[in-house]
Amino acid sequence: MAGGELIRLDLRDDQDVFAMRRLGREVAETVGLTGPDQIRVATALSEIGREVLVQGISASAGFRLGEAGLTVTISFPAAAGFHPGDGVTLAGRLVDTIECDLSAGRITMLKRLPPGRPVSSVEEIRMRIAELAPATALDELRQQNRELAATLEEVLQLNTELQETNQGVLALYNQLSAELEETNRGVVALYAELDEKSVQIREASDAKNRFWTTVSHELRTPLNSIIGLVRLLTGPGGEPLGPEQLHQVQLIGSSAETLLALVTELLDMAKAESGRLDPQPSAVDLVALTERLGMILRPTSETRRVTLSIEVSEEASEVLADEAMLTKILRNLLSNGLKFTEDGEVRLRVTRDASTHEVVFTVTDTGIGIPEEHLERVFEEFYQVPGPIQVRAKGTGLGLPYARRLAEAMGGTLQLSSTAGRGTTVVLRLPHRPDGDLMVGRVLVADDDEEFRAAVRRMLTGFASRVDEAHDGLDALEAMARELPDLVLVDLLMPRMDGAALLARMAGDERLRDVPVVIVTVATSQQYPQTGHTVVSKHGMRRDILLEAVRHALERRDA
Repeated sequence: MAGGELIRLDLRDDQDVFAMRRLGREVAETVGLTGPDQIRVATALSEIGREVLVQGISASAGFRLGEAGLTVTISFPAAAGFHPGDGVTLAGRLVDTIECDLSAGRITMLKRLPPGRPVSSVEEIRMRIAELAPATALDELRQQNRELAATLEEVLQLNTELQETNQGVLALYNQLSAELEETNRGVVALYAELDEKSVQIREASDAKNRFWTTVSHELRTPLNSIIGLVRLLTGPGGEPLGPEQLHQVQLIGSSAETLLALVTELLDMAKAESGRLDPQPSAVDLVALTERLGMILRPTSETRRVTLSIEVSEEASEVLADEAMLTKILRNLLSNGLKFTEDGEVRLRVTRDASTHEVVFTVTDTGIGIPEEHLERVFEEFYQVPGPIQVRAKGTGLGLPYARRLAEAMGGTLQLSSTAGRGTTVVLRLPHRPDGDLMVGRVLVADDDEEFRAAVRRMLTGFASRVDEAHDGLDALEAMARELPDLVLVDLLMPRMDGAALLARMAGDERLRDVPVVIVTVATSQQYPQTGHTVVSKHGMRRDILLEAVRHALERRDA
C-alpha cells in the first residue's frame, strides 16, 4: 500500500468543524478502522477544530494514510499564537499518539490500523471520499445522536454483564464465607481438644513428679541404709564373718549399690526432662579434672588388659562450663569405654577447635563397637545394644541419653561414631569463649516454643553476654522498644504477629532496620520471606550451625 494524502479541508467556521468531524469518521471507516475507533477519530478532530476556532485561528486538516496508520495534521500559522487546551488533551486520549509543534504551526495525530484487516489503495480511498455528499450541521447532529444511542446501548449491555459478574462474585463470596466459618469451627474444636490434651499432659507430668519424689524418698533412703549396714558388717569394726557370710553380705551391698545407681540415674533423667537442669558455668581446670577422673577410673581398667590414657592440650587447659555436669559426662563416657573394652586402650583427648572456638573432648576405645543400625538408638532411654557383652557388662541404658542432655544444657553437643569390632569414638563439644571474648552482646529470641528458646539460650552460653526471650512478634517489638538488641532470632510461625510481619515492621522502622536477623524456623523454603536474612532450619539444628548463622549475620551487618 503506497502512502499519500487522502484529502485536505480548510477550517474557517463551525460548519467546517462539522464537515471535518464527518469526514474524519468516513475516512476512518474507509481505511478499515472499527466503529469505536471511527468515533474516537471524529471526536478528536471535533475537539481540536473547536479549540482552534475559539482562539480565532484559521487552519486546515490533511488526512494521510501510511504504513503506521491514519495520520491527521491540523496546520495553522505559527505566528497565530495557538495555545493547546483541554481539547488537545482530550484528543490525545482518543488517538494513539499526538504531537504539538507550535513553532511549525501544526498538530499531528496518529491512529494505528487494526492488524490483519485489508486496506484499499490510496486512489480507491480518494475516489470514495470524493463521492460523499456534503453534510449539514443537522445531519451531523443526527449522526452524533445515533452514535450516542449506540454507545448508550453498549453501556447498558456492559452494565448487565457487570451485574451478572457481581452476582457470581457474591455467590463465590458466600461460598467462601461458609467454608471459612466451617474451618473456623474446626479450628476452635481443635484448640479445645489441644487445651484438653494440655491439661492431661500437665496432670500426667504432675503425677510423674510426685512419683519421682516418692521414689527419691522411699527407695534411696533405705538403700543408703542397707549400704551403710553392709559397710559396718564388712568393715574393721564389725564381728568377723565366715567366708560364705562375707560373700553373701557383699552381694547384698553390691545389689544395693547397683539399685541406688539405677534410681539416681532415673531421677537425673526425670530432672533433665522437666527442664530443671540449670548449668552454673565457671572456669574449669581441665588438667586437674581429668587427673581426678584418671585416679578414680584407672584401677578398674587395671583388672583387665586395658590402659586408660588422658591427654590435655595446652590451649584447651580451661573451659567455661558447669564442672559437676562435665564431670558426670566424662565419667560416663570413660566408664562405658572401659566397660566394653576387654583388650586395648581407652583414650581421652582434649583439644581446642579454633574455627568454632570450642573445646573438644574425644573419647576413643578399642572395644567391641556398636553396629551401625544401633548408633542412634543408643541415645534412647533404657535402650541397650543386644549382644553377649551385655551378660558381663550390665547397664541401665540411661548413661548416654543423660550425658547428651547434660551436654545440650551447657550449650554443647555429643556425637557418637562406631564400627562393630573396631571400637567407638564419642565427641563432646563445649563452648570455650570466656566472657571477655564474646561473639555478640544482647540476643533476642522471638519464638513461641518455650523449649526451643531454652535450647537456644543453652547453645549461646559463652557466646552471647545476654539472651532475652519473646513469645511472639508483638512481645519482640516491645522488647526492642525498651532496649535495642545486637541480634534477633525470629521464628516465622508465631501467634498474634508472625515472623514475616515482624520483619516487615522492623524494615519499616529506621531504628530497627539495621539490627542483624537470623530466621530460625520449620517453615518450607517457599514460605521464607524474600529478604536477605540468614535462614536456619530447626530440624536437626546444632550449636555449630546456629553459631555459624549468627557469625554470618554479624558479618553481613559489618560489611
